[in-house]
Amino acid sequence: MKIGLVGYQSSGKTTLFQWLTGMAADPTLVHRGQTAVVPLPEPRLQKLAEIYQSKKITPAGLEIVDTPGLSRSHEGNPARLALIREADCLVLVLAAYDGSDPWADYRSLEDDFLLADMEIVSGRIHRIEQALTKPLPKTEKEQLVHEQQILQGVLRAMESGQPLQEAQMTEAERRMTRAFRLLTEKPRFLLVNTADTEADPQRFVRAVPAQWPCWAVPLDLEWELSQMNEEDRQAFEKEMGLQGTDKAHLLRALVEASGQIVFFTANQREVRAWLLREGGTALEAAAQIHTDLARGFIRADVIPADQLIRLGSEREAKAHHLVRSEHKDYPVQDGDLLYIHFNV
Repeated sequence: MKIGLVGYQSSGKTTLFQWLTGMAADPTLVHRGQTAVVPLPEPRLQKLAEIYQSKKITPAGLEIVDTPGLSRSHEGNPARLALIREADCLVLVLAAYDGSDPWADYRSLEDDFLLADMEIVSGRIHRIEQALTKPLPKTEKEQLVHEQQILQGVLRAMESGQPLQEAQMTEAERRMTRAFRLLTEKPRFLLVNTADTEADPQRFVRAVPAQWPCWAVPLDLEWELSQMNEEDRQAFEKEMGLQGTDKAHLLRALVEASGQIVFFTANQREVRAWLLREGGTALEAAAQIHTDLARGFIRADVIPADQLIRLGSEREAKAHHLVRSEHKDYPVQDGDLLYIHFNV
């Protein structure tokens, strides 16, 4: 799963990248962006490993992408934003120190997303118009005209300043635009970067647009604390009366904001956590594990991991009728442990 960090220059975006990943910023990548994979903290993995006596524990991974800092003039931003078109969620880093106005930056970022999407859609319309000037088979021409009509409607909605998520789009329109990976369609997570001395960081959270999750974090301070050993950090926090931010909690909040759930596989060889889109099926989960499992899918044995951990063994889970056999269209639930039966 890919998380894209977005913000204007000096917003603290790269500090967030360093804090989440533990990786120092590479000055040579300042204009190209930097990527790192972070394991998703998952306490149930260790407990499942104890039940199955697994030799290996593999957490799910989050790919964090630090984009180049955007320009408040909007110039060149569409090219910078192209790096995160594949992202599952956008983290908007908003500066709230030294007189900065985080909500002005928020509105400006939304304009940047809209402008970048308009450039993509209008570019495709232009290419269709060029193609239609040439002799084409009837079926191909009809398909292009249909796409052109849909995209022109989408572009009109964008030009009116209406976020695409709120546009009255048909399913056909949504299928058409999905391939463009439009930024205005992606989930958001707002992270307000406060001053170290901010007395009431929650005031920013209370003011956030209601549809998006939001955290307020003093990123410079958190990065500094993360560089200390545990003993020194605890002593410093106690002396200064600080309560650090739970980075593991934030990473899990990003997964939730992305519309993803966690499921597990387990045996003596390995216990592993996987990510799947919310509402994803057992067949899609099987494909995440290995394409062969999806190709030859027969059924999935499902156990709620929390119940299995509570009871301590598969045997007890079966005795309590908690092991279910599910078909390929079963919507996987967060925390399910799956065993896929398949034909070779």
